[in-house]
Amino acid sequence: MKLIWKYVRPYKGFILAVMLIKLAGTFTELLIPYVLEHLLDHVVPASEDLWPVLAWGAVMLLLTLITRFLNVTANRMSVRVARNSTFAVRRDLFHTALNLSGRQMDLVGLPSLISRMTSDTYNVQSFVRMIQTMGIRAPIMLVGGIAITLTMDTGLAMILCVMAPVMILLVTFVSWKGIPLFDEVQRRMDTLVRIMRENITGIRVVKALSKEPYEERRYGEANARMASQEIKSSVIMSLPGPIVTLFLNVGLTLVVLLGARRVNDGLTAPGVILAFLTYFNMILMGVMGLNRIFMMMSKANASANRIAEVVNMPEELTPIPEAQAAAAPAAGALIFDHVTFNYDADISGEAHGQFLGEERQQCLKDISFRVPKGGSLGIIGATGSGKTSIVNLLMRFYDPQEGHVFVDGRDVRTYHRDELHRKFGVVFQNDVIFADTIRENVTFGREVDERMLRRAAKDAMARGFIEGYEDAYDHEAAIHGANFSGGQKQRLLIARALAADPEILILDDASSALDYRTDAELRKAIRDHHGEATTVVVAQRVSSILSLDAILVMHEGEMIGYGTHEQLMASCPVYRDIYRTQMSEGVS
Repeated sequence: MKLIWKYVRPYKGFILAVMLIKLAGTFTELLIPYVLEHLLDHVVPASEDLWPVLAWGAVMLLLTLITRFLNVTANRMSVRVARNSTFAVRRDLFHTALNLSGRQMDLVGLPSLISRMTSDTYNVQSFVRMIQTMGIRAPIMLVGGIAITLTMDTGLAMILCVMAPVMILLVTFVSWKGIPLFDEVQRRMDTLVRIMRENITGIRVVKALSKEPYEERRYGEANARMASQEIKSSVIMSLPGPIVTLFLNVGLTLVVLLGARRVNDGLTAPGVILAFLTYFNMILMGVMGLNRIFMMMSKANASANRIAEVVNMPEELTPIPEAQAAAAPAAGALIFDHVTFNYDADISGEAHGQFLGEERQQCLKDISFRVPKGGSLGIIGATGSGKTSIVNLLMRFYDPQEGHVFVDGRDVRTYHRDELHRKFGVVFQNDVIFADTIRENVTFGREVDERMLRRAAKDAMARGFIEGYEDAYDHEAAIHGANFSGGQKQRLLIARALAADPEILILDDASSALDYRTDAELRKAIRDHHGEATTVVVAQRVSSILSLDAILVMHEGEMIGYGTHEQLMASCPVYRDIYRTQMSEGVS
């Protein structure tokens, strides 16, 4: 609940006003049965004409209108507070998610982040809205109803005084037991979102392999597990409802039986019994309101804790002072100096009691290379050999466990994140086309003018198909670029990387969907127009890296070859086999 209080604190004055208005509205609502009892027992018997009755009826109508006005006003104000505070929660959660380190993102998981930003923030918003109104109305209805009935008939009111504490204790106990159950509901929601996301993003694979029934069954099982847990939680949290209703109906029956006898004996007026019945309903609403508050509080508490886990995550990859940084062993735009890295290892060096367990496979092992400014490096190797890990370390999405990475002669750990990333133009594996115009996808909010945009599109071999559209650069891309072919998407992504004239250009398997001619033309355009950029190309095709200054051959996290194409043909059997296999298949 600390997180919720943190975000509603700026609105405490507004919340106080909401509560005072709701308090006034509840009091006027409580007065209506009291006025009815006075009308029936005192005004009607004593009146010789109709005007006093009409006057007191008008008072009841006025109280009803005032109650409605105050309640509607308070509800609208509470919605405004809930909306604004939850907006701040979502904003900070999104900001934190964008700035998580690679390790933190791996720890939380994308499906879990999505469910925290959606269902969890919704639970918090619902609770903030409800607590401002129902949090005042329910207890006042309960306590106020009992207090007023005590002034009318103490004997009958004692029935309520005995039953109310039992009902309150029951609601509190059940709610306390139900809080942990909603934690499990949200965890199962994460699993459901993960499966749903996998199927939506991989829908073509599912259809191509005719796996719809299998995926439907997998989703159905996860959905059933979540539904089962939610039903269990909701049933437990709903138990007070029927029990409280039973208690109050028993009490209501006792009031009618005892009240009838007291009216018959002349001890109680008939209007009191009618007022008691109305107040019983109000007290029932108060108790049920408390039950709803506890239920929403249980959900909101579980959700707030999950949100706080992310929002309160410290920024891991903060810049270090130059005095603590390692010195570059040589000149160069990009340097790896004996780098060892593993995704599973704890950055703090305390994973399972040791820094790197002997039983844990390392992603990179003692990698060293240097790329001079304006030079080029190709990286080739089998899937899972560590090629993309090198890119991740260059951009400091992770820190290595051993060794150091240098960019422009500086330890990457000394850079502020934006300062480092502005040096790069990058195309990642499985990169994203956003649901926006081609122009916005390429410029991506950067200071890229029309000339730079068109030049980047031309160099990426994308200008032809872009300007073939009637609306050209204003053509709308579908989600994930679903209205483009694989080659068109890759060319758009390359145009995005080239648009801002980066100092360092990284292409991670960026031309796999291009035909060989387009790939060759792309490489030539990059050499001719972006020759000053330091270039790193991660590729499966030998043809994509043949002309680069140096080639790094990776195998199971180790560098097994480094040099020019000619040197590797002479010294690296793995590279030689790759080259001969691809060339024999007609790759050029």
